[in-house]
Amino acid sequence: MKIKLAMGQISATDDRKMNVDKGIQMMEDAAKDGANVICFPEVGFDKFFPQHRAQSHSFDLAEPIPGPMVETFQEKAKELNMVTIFSLLEEGMKGEYYDSAVCIDADGTLLGTTRMTHTYEHENYNEKFYYSPGNTLYPVYKTKFGNIGIAICQDSWFPEVMRALALRGAEIIVVPTAESGEDDFYEWYFDTLTAIQGKSAAVANGVFVGVANRTGREDDMRFFGSSYVTSPYGQIIDQASKDNDEVLVTEIDLNDIREARRLWPLLRDRRPDTYDILTKQWGSEVKYDPNKVNI
Repeated sequence: MKIKLAMGQISATDDRKMNVDKGIQMMEDAAKDGANVICFPEVGFDKFFPQHRAQSHSFDLAEPIPGPMVETFQEKAKELNMVTIFSLLEEGMKGEYYDSAVCIDADGTLLGTTRMTHTYEHENYNEKFYYSPGNTLYPVYKTKFGNIGIAICQDSWFPEVMRALALRGAEIIVVPTAESGEDDFYEWYFDTLTAIQGKSAAVANGVFVGVANRTGREDDMRFFGSSYVTSPYGQIIDQASKDNDEVLVTEIDLNDIREARRLWPLLRDRRPDTYDILTKQWGSEVKYDPNKVNI
């Protein structure tokens, strides 16, 4: 089955309504290009509040799921017959907050919520103050246009997450992210790390990977866009600009997944009975017992 996958690359202001309206317009533009699925960046309809440490008023941006923003995109998804994925600050029922992404099917049905599991802490990324670690365990959503998994930003850097999504049947893994850096950093970081990370996850699991990044400058951060789509052969087949708001619409053929997995049958050849160490914390001692390994 051939479908068109869209990455909505967007810059944000302090005006959420303006940001949401921009996202809605991107959906309409993508629909004109025949898009079936669209993904937006990490917390893409708000300014990137985690760059500022311990600003409690940022929690005012949070919404429950479902809530007003989700309902707005449900209506548009149904109108355009478009699977829609976007990220927001979710307010939980116990006063906790999550970096969450929702998956809305093409008929407007809210299929579920993925919460980011691995919160990041670095300069301009003060996520541990704002986000509780997610607990949704990597669901895969059966949509009208394929099985879709979501790996939010930092989660996508963990091979275990991408593999878990593939094992649960994902054909497409979308990555709402917020990657930033000035030009000198970008030239090294994108080519050396970010692109390789997406390509390696795609080829290791035989899936399409679509990365939707923010763009534009916000206070001390410059988001470098460059949203892209990678084939299950590990090739970047489409890429957006660094600096512009745009919707990247890419035709993909889900039949390529079968062919890629025949070429590199990595899922078939897995040996989970030998991977006990992968469930242990760093530095744990795991003794080898040949009697527990089936050769």
